[in-house]
Amino acid sequence: MRTRHITIVLEDIYQSQNASAVLRTCDCFGIQDVHIIENRNEFQDNSEVSMGSSKWLNLKKYNEANNNSLEAIKQLKQQGYRIVATTPHKNDQKLHDFDIAKGKTALVFGSELPGLTETILNEADEFLKIPMYGFTESFNISVSAAIILHHLTLKMRQTEGLQWQLSQEEKDALKMEWIRKTIKRSELLEKRFWEKNRNS
Repeated sequence: MRTRHITIVLEDIYQSQNASAVLRTCDCFGIQDVHIIENRNEFQDNSEVSMGSSKWLNLKKYNEANNNSLEAIKQLKQQGYRIVATTPHKNDQKLHDFDIAKGKTALVFGSELPGLTETILNEADEFLKIPMYGFTESFNISVSAAIILHHLTLKMRQTEGLQWQLSQEEKDALKMEWIRKTIKRSELLEKRFWEKNRNS
């Protein structure tokens, strides 16, 4: 039930509990990859919030370029993702109108106060917003991610003919990675296994 049809991008999140809550949400909804852009703020996993979810996810950090946001977008577009900025915009669309079958989707969430950078806004293919009816300007980032992922992963799984699941090769690779993370001295056991099978 894991997927790479949808991926999450966190741009320069300041509060570790917010980013960690998003990781937990991603794992709960079967999102496999999370992309973390570190421009000014370094990501720190708050284990009390993430509840160990990070060990089941593939975390890709961007922190070595002059413009980490642009580098992340470039790599995601090369992988066939359309960049969807989660922010109100003059060309935005409401969550329930979003076409999940149109292609692989990278949902980008911005820092708590400034929001998404101009780089992301300029490079975005689409803009998405959650309909709101109160006076408060926005949802907390972790709440936004949970609302959007609940809706879109449900829609994704209900769309007939949509190839959203991982390939068998991807599943096998993930299982091996998870085994390595959860078994003590896994590298030693793996080495013994290959030596035994090489000699038999």
